[in-house]
Amino acid sequence: MIRHLVLFKLNEGVERDDPRVLEGEKAFQSLPGTISEIRFWELGWNLSDRPIAYDYAINSGFDDVDALRRYVEHPEHQAGVTLWKEFATWVIADYEY
Repeated sequence: MIRHLVLFKLNEGVERDDPRVLEGEKAFQSLPGTISEIRFWELGWNLSDRPIAYDYAINSGFDDVDALRRYVEHPEHQAGVTLWKEFATWVIADYEY
């Protein structure tokens, strides 16, 4: 299994209730029902107020590297990425577990 972690940082001046953020969050919430390669999916807003904390996280699982690749290339995933590029930056980590 492959774990795919994504941590998002909202751009300066962007708040959680920004309409773009709400649309981006909704796009990622819908992916498990759309992309069959997803085996595990959880996401949510960070609760920590520490300065080094990121704002939003996705923790997901896939059968193998090929399934992860298909997910990354899927048009619905790419549509969500396009939305998030407008208001956030992110880091990822992919590892076997």
